[in-house]
Amino acid sequence: MQPMKLPGPKARALIKRDSSVISASYPRGVPFVMDHGRGTEVWDVDGNRFLDFGAGIAVVSTGHAHPQVVKAIQEQAEKFIHISSDFYHEKMIQLGEKLDEIAPFQEAAQSFMTNSGTESVETAIKLARYHTGRSNFIGFTGAFHGRTMGAVTFTASKPTYHRGFYPLMPGVVHAPYPNPYRPVLDRLPGEDYGETVVRYIKEEILGHILPPDEVAAILVETIQGEGGYIIPPAGFYPALRELCDEHEILLITDEVQSGMGRTGKWWAIEHFEVEPDIVTAAKGIASGMPLGACIARDSVMDWEHGAHGNTYGGNPLACAAALATIDLIENQYMENAAEVGQYTLDALHEIMVRHPSIGDVRGLGLMIGVEFVRDRKSKYPAEELRERIVELAFERGLILLGCGKSVIRIAPPLSVSKPEMDEGLTILEEAIMLAEKEMK
Repeated sequence: MQPMKLPGPKARALIKRDSSVISASYPRGVPFVMDHGRGTEVWDVDGNRFLDFGAGIAVVSTGHAHPQVVKAIQEQAEKFIHISSDFYHEKMIQLGEKLDEIAPFQEAAQSFMTNSGTESVETAIKLARYHTGRSNFIGFTGAFHGRTMGAVTFTASKPTYHRGFYPLMPGVVHAPYPNPYRPVLDRLPGEDYGETVVRYIKEEILGHILPPDEVAAILVETIQGEGGYIIPPAGFYPALRELCDEHEILLITDEVQSGMGRTGKWWAIEHFEVEPDIVTAAKGIASGMPLGACIARDSVMDWEHGAHGNTYGGNPLACAAALATIDLIENQYMENAAEVGQYTLDALHEIMVRHPSIGDVRGLGLMIGVEFVRDRKSKYPAEELRERIVELAFERGLILLGCGKSVIRIAPPLSVSKPEMDEGLTILEEAIMLAEKEMK
C-alpha cells in the first residue's frame, strides 16, 4: 500500500495557525486535521480518508456523526441548550433513570452528572471522603484518572503528569497494578497474581502505612487504560472486594474508558462478577458530547444539599446524546463489540505468530492492547518501534493510539464492521512489517 503525503497543504496551514494560539501542553501525536467523519471512517481537510481505530480515545462509541445521535442533539437544541443544574429538565432525569437501570450493582443508584471523566473522578473522591468521614485513599501504579489536582494525584502512568505540580493532594498511596504480563511481586504457591497484589495491600500498605479505619476508598481502573490496556487476573477483584468489606472501605471503579459497552458488557467489572460502591463514567457515554457521571449506591450518595455541584453537568444536549447513545449500544453495538472484539483478538493472535516484535495481545470486547517488545524473552519494551508503527499506519490511512510504554490500543467505535476491521488490521500488519525491517 502506497503511503499518503501527510500532512497535506491545508493541514499544514492549520497546524501552523494552531501552534500560535493553542497551548503546547496538548499531547498531539500524528498530524491529523479532521474535516468530517461517518462511522469508523474520517477524512482530513485535504480529503484523505482514514479508519479511526482510536475513536477519539474510546469516545465515539456509536461512530462519528451517527444519525440517531445527531437527530437527538438537533431536536434538543431547538428546545433549549442550557438551563444549569440549579433547575430540572427531563433529559437529565431520564438519563439518571437509565444509569440506575444499568449500574453495576443491585442497590438503587444515584448519579451526579459531570462534563468529563476527570470531573467524575473528582466527584467520587469528594463523595468517598464525605460518606466515610475518612481522608486517605489507595490507588495503583500505571493508573490514569485525569489531570485535575485530585485525579492527577491518583494518576501514575507517567511522571510527566506530576512534574511541576507538587505538592499533590495528600493521603494517596499507590500499590502495583496486577499486570499478568509484567508482574513485580512474588507470588505464593497457588496464588492468583491478583490475590498477590491484594495481599501486598493488606500486609504492606494497611499493615505499615495507612490505618485501615482511615482509608476512605480504593480507586482502580477496572481495566487499566493509558497504562497499557491491562486486564487483571480473575482473582483480583473478588479479593479486593473482600478486603474493602473487611475494613468498610469503598471500592471505586473507574470505567471512564472501559465502560459503556466497550468490553461487550455495560461495565468491565461485570466480567469479574464483583459489585463496586461507586463507578465513574464518561468517554463513550454520549458519542462525543462532553458528559460524565459519578454513579453511586443510593446509600453512599448521602451528601447534603449544596455539598457538590456544577454549572454544565447534565447539559440537555449531552443528556439527549447520551440517551440516544445508550439505546444504540444496548440494541446493537454492545453485542457487536463482543463479536467483532473476539474476531479481532483471533486475528491479532495470528498476526502475532508472524511478528516476533509482538510480545502480548490482550483484550475484552473492543478494548484491545498489542504490546511490542525487543524480544519475547526479556519483554523489554520496544517504544521506538511502537511509535514508528503508529506513524507508518497513519501514512497508510489508519489512526492508532499508543498507551503504556510500548502498547498500541485497538479501540474503534463499537459499530465497527468486520470488513473495516480486516482493512485496518491489514494496514497494521504492513506497518509492523515495515517498522521491523527499519529497526533491524
